[in-house]
Amino acid sequence: MKQKLIQFMYGRNGVDLFSRFLTYLGLVLVLLQLIFRGAVGRIFWYLALAVLIYAYFRIFSKNLAKRRAENAKYYQYRMKALNGFRDWKDRRRQSRDYKFFRCPSCRAMLRVPRGKGKIRVTCRKCGTAFERKT
Repeated sequence: MKQKLIQFMYGRNGVDLFSRFLTYLGLVLVLLQLIFRGAVGRIFWYLALAVLIYAYFRIFSKNLAKRRAENAKYYQYRMKALNGFRDWKDRRRQSRDYKFFRCPSCRAMLRVPRGKGKIRVTCRKCGTAFERKT
């Protein structure tokens, strides 16, 4: 039986990071469908069904190039979100000693010490100078 499954999956995409995420999302939507009844529950049910069908479509797909491109795009979004969360966590940890500003021109995050009064901040990335109160 194992050999038959291996033969069937040969040349197919299989389970990757994006299809695993879609499967978990589908299961969460099914759980939400159990919590909410009526029209809202039906909406969650249909969304869960659509997500799970798409996840299995991706797993059994033979168009490997397109599935890899989708997985890479998902990975980029995932890393952007995780890095944003890590940056937020670092800023929260340092918020007692430092104040954080965004550069008005390039939007870079700048860190300055707290309690210095009104100071002139110069962006290291683009060189724009602006005044802020710390």
